[in-house]
Amino acid sequence: MFSDKDIEQFQLKGISSEIVEQQIDNFRRGFPFVHLEAPATVGNGIICLNDSEIQRYIRIWEENVQDLEAIKFVPASGAASRMVKDLFALLEIKDSVSPPEQVQKSIFLQDFFTHIREFAFYGDLEKIASEKNVSIQDMLNMHKYSDVLKLFLGDEGLGYGKLPKGLIKFHHYHGRQRTSFEEHLVEGAELVRSAKGEVKLHYTVSPEHLDAFIKHFNDVKGYYEELSSVSYKVSFSTQKQSTDVIAVDMKNNPFRDENGDIAFRPGGHGALLENLNEIDEDIIFIKNIDNIAPDRIKKITFRYKKLLGGILLEYQKNIFRYIEILNKTIPGEEMLQEICDFMGKSICRFNPDEIKTIYPDELCRLLLHKLNRPIRVCGMVRNEGEPGGGPFWIRNKEGDLSLQIIESAQVNLKDPIQNEIWNSATHFNPVDLVCGIRNIHGKKYDLIKFRDPEMGLITEKSIGGYPVKAQELPGLWNGSMAHWNTIFVEVPIETFTPVKTINDLLRPDHLDL
Repeated sequence: MFSDKDIEQFQLKGISSEIVEQQIDNFRRGFPFVHLEAPATVGNGIICLNDSEIQRYIRIWEENVQDLEAIKFVPASGAASRMVKDLFALLEIKDSVSPPEQVQKSIFLQDFFTHIREFAFYGDLEKIASEKNVSIQDMLNMHKYSDVLKLFLGDEGLGYGKLPKGLIKFHHYHGRQRTSFEEHLVEGAELVRSAKGEVKLHYTVSPEHLDAFIKHFNDVKGYYEELSSVSYKVSFSTQKQSTDVIAVDMKNNPFRDENGDIAFRPGGHGALLENLNEIDEDIIFIKNIDNIAPDRIKKITFRYKKLLGGILLEYQKNIFRYIEILNKTIPGEEMLQEICDFMGKSICRFNPDEIKTIYPDELCRLLLHKLNRPIRVCGMVRNEGEPGGGPFWIRNKEGDLSLQIIESAQVNLKDPIQNEIWNSATHFNPVDLVCGIRNIHGKKYDLIKFRDPEMGLITEKSIGGYPVKAQELPGLWNGSMAHWNTIFVEVPIETFTPVKTINDLLRPDHLDL
């Protein structure tokens, strides 16, 4: 199937021909849908705590954090072009409708131009305009909306159309503005400060933006170290070429470009499992680059981040205790039942028919197999119509139940029962995770071994105007963590302040009130 030239191309990307053949086989076979058993709800897979319980877990975190190696892991390759696609659409209008008429027809555009002074980047935009001897306000008064957007999006102005989200200015602070990158620095200083005053963060970025991120960090590092009395240890990585996935035509044959080279596409955020697997700290906080709050409402974020961290430490302690017991001897029936109950409340549930028929030594081995895994504690927010995956109980081929974060594309929504379960979800996933990646002996788990390769996705895209099939690796917090021990915890909507469009920065959560 592959020529010597093809194999050389694979080698340059760090991909074996066997992996490419497996990817093609995935296209031909397809990925199975997951089997939803029930939504995870409060009392049935999602923990909801009262104030005294929350305070107890926060104390656990605060009393232990300085003895741990903790880090924030921030996926930051998202492009700002998605945030401003509606603005680009105005620039691309070629029909008889003029830009002023188009603005009048669009609430989104009206909001953007009416409130443009409220954005944190407005001062920079006005400065660029004055350097060109024009005024943003004058242009708006004359309805020169396209000219304003060219200064905002284009290379001759701020260039926000090509920037990553991490380098967009999000918030005002008394004459100073912060990018979302900077806000994560501030959050990290509160959450993962070590006994030596070190704060570790790792950002995954696009290769084309790596230098810009490094420069930005070097520009602001001194200011934030002085502000928080810390020393920042910030690292960056890019998605590995070896995680790219072959593109195929509609007959599942390798798609080739005009030069005869096989086309590859990025494997989605599941590719970042390779980056995560290279992190060596004990505890990892994961949060997207655009989900960040200004200082005036960070307090609630800190409260619930520390809660998740404390729960992780407590569960990890219990899991390690049970592993120690199971490794020493075959416990009595009462202890085995205690361990099964512990797991069944918030991690996984075994097939009851299987449990009844196996001997204690077999149950011991099964429990050890289930307990000896990476652990994650995931905040879950009450469903208020936000897009994204959600928490569910999933039944596997063996009949066991586990807690998983599932996306709609993984579910056969044409099946009435599965569709009903999907639509009955009470919570959604804001991507708010705390992960423990070491075993009872302090050795780091190989996270790749805990991914479910059957939880990828197949989508349709285009290359050069030709339709192709693309494949996404199991999502980072979906199939890539399918075999982790998972605990879901309810957190308030106030901890979720994402910026998906530029106008989200006009929400009260982000404005300088």
